[in-house]
Amino acid sequence: MRLQKHSFTALIICLVSIIGFSLMVIFISNQRITVFDHNLISFIQGFEASSLTAIMKFFTFIGSYKSMIVIMLIVALLLYIVLKHRLEIITLLAVVISTPILNGLLKQFFQRARPEFHRLIEIGGYSFPSGHAMNALAFYGVLAFLLWRHMPNRIGRAILILFSSLFIILIGISRIYLGVHYPSDIIAGYCVSGFWLTVVIWLFQKYRDRQVEKKRMGSREK
Repeated sequence: MRLQKHSFTALIICLVSIIGFSLMVIFISNQRITVFDHNLISFIQGFEASSLTAIMKFFTFIGSYKSMIVIMLIVALLLYIVLKHRLEIITLLAVVISTPILNGLLKQFFQRARPEFHRLIEIGGYSFPSGHAMNALAFYGVLAFLLWRHMPNRIGRAILILFSSLFIILIGISRIYLGVHYPSDIIAGYCVSGFWLTVVIWLFQKYRDRQVEKKRMGSREK
């Protein structure tokens, strides 16, 4: 029953993510989202200030692959040394390694150029979908999921989800503010990562539930 509930929830999230990404692709190909992209960029960049630029650069930094590698190593050591959970380390590694590969393949396929107006930082490569958005949702999402399992109370879990959500959202906004991504790039990145993260978590839960069931069956036989 528990596995069926997890499977149904995962299916719904995957469907919503696929639909969201597909809509972004259709709207971009038909240029129906151009006005939305430009208006939202103008609105966000309208708050430009030196202090805010420094904050946005910070969130862009913690959303970079290099920053996530450092955080991942710290968390992996914590999981292994303190909690002795190897499966969770494998899950974390799978997300961190696979997400940039998936992003690179999608960028090469769509080859959308980055915005050309009012960039606050310079960066190369293609724009769609956003690598920072994908990395942020995948990494901080799986991190929140793994740590949430070890939180003893609801308050701790609520704080964890709140901070993870803020990091994910602000990393996406920082890319728009700094002028290196369209909002549709960010939305598409979240959709792809939402799909992929859901698949990884579903596989993790499926394996864990089966292991628990095997232990129960073994204890009954004894």
